[in-house]
Amino acid sequence: MVRTQIYLTESQRNELAAIAKVLGKKQSEIIRDAIDKLFGQTSAARRESVLRKAAGIWKDRMDLPDFES
Repeated sequence: MVRTQIYLTESQRNELAAIAKVLGKKQSEIIRDAIDKLFGQTSAARRESVLRKAAGIWKDRMDLPDFES
């Protein structure tokens, strides 16, 4: 792991401390979990965007055989 320093507002710090206490986790674990969740959502959205852009790119191509069943 790599050590990273961040700045939080007092409100963010208090909320983070409260969540950590309720869940019985370290604050750093809560932050890492939140980042992992954000990256997972971003990654899924990125994959969906690529698939949407690729949809239909072969439509109406006369140089390809018809693969319909």
